[in-house]
Amino acid sequence: MKLIIGTRGSALAMWQASHVANLLKGIDPGIDVELKIIKTQGDKILDAPLAKIGGKGLFTKEIEDALLEGSIDLAVHSMKDVPTETPEGLSLPAMLKREDPRDVFISRDGRAINELNVGEKIGTSSLRRRAFLLHKFPGLEVVSIRGNVDTRVKKIETENLAGALLAAAGIIRMGFSKRIKHFMSVDDMIPAIGQGAIGIETRTEDSKVVEIVSRLNDRETEKCVLVERAFLMRLGGGCQVPMAAYCEPLGDDVKLTGAVTHPDGSPIFVDTYIGPAGDHMIGVMMADRLIDRGADIVLKSVLSSDWKPVPVEKIAQAYSA
Repeated sequence: MKLIIGTRGSALAMWQASHVANLLKGIDPGIDVELKIIKTQGDKILDAPLAKIGGKGLFTKEIEDALLEGSIDLAVHSMKDVPTETPEGLSLPAMLKREDPRDVFISRDGRAINELNVGEKIGTSSLRRRAFLLHKFPGLEVVSIRGNVDTRVKKIETENLAGALLAAAGIIRMGFSKRIKHFMSVDDMIPAIGQGAIGIETRTEDSKVVEIVSRLNDRETEKCVLVERAFLMRLGGGCQVPMAAYCEPLGDDVKLTGAVTHPDGSPIFVDTYIGPAGDHMIGVMMADRLIDRGADIVLKSVLSSDWKPVPVEKIAQAYSA
């Protein structure tokens, strides 16, 4: 059996796709796996912040198109890049066990982020990290840096930055763990939805591929990421508004921490909720709690004055598909 995996061409994306390929061969050594690099819109536009590019599926659409056309058999994504609405005919039968979901600070000279002086520059490609950073350390200057993980790490030196904020998962997977000065707590910087999780997407009708891929699914990761994605879906989330949600298992329950903040770091709305594991409606309830506290003010000011939450019925339909 031959399976063609569609992936972006970055070093991290290739690592993730190769990791999935090795796991598939572990299931059946007779599986022949080929990686096919597909360039996405997000890969082509590197001179602008993601929030200014706009749109959904910046790092997935072209790969999903190839999957629908049949030129690849499965796609490997970072779950934080995957839109909440899956195209008709596609499904996500597996999410691998989540890597550390936190953000990390990579320091140029060994100082911690709370040791930096007013006016020093911190690099990040994330509007969410920028917002949390400005909220906690308003005296620092935030510089937008794009590119692969290794490129962004190099830019600390080439752009004379005091350091940079990146996802721990990418740093760990790329072998840069020794560069980590410290891990940001999930209280100070709530992770992005799905951060640290790898998802595998297939055509729904390919029952054999779905069956094989499903064996790689980590149920605990899936339950938590689905709760986070329900939160994002209710808010109609995109990359223009900093939203964050982190769901962690607590025995038979899960704890969800969610946030909506203005891109400038204020106002910020944060809440925590504990509920039964496997109930994606926890994410919807969290979104509604933040809306009741005033998060809709941010969403309307940044997105559109007529912004409204996505109907619960639409979310329930998406989760039952």
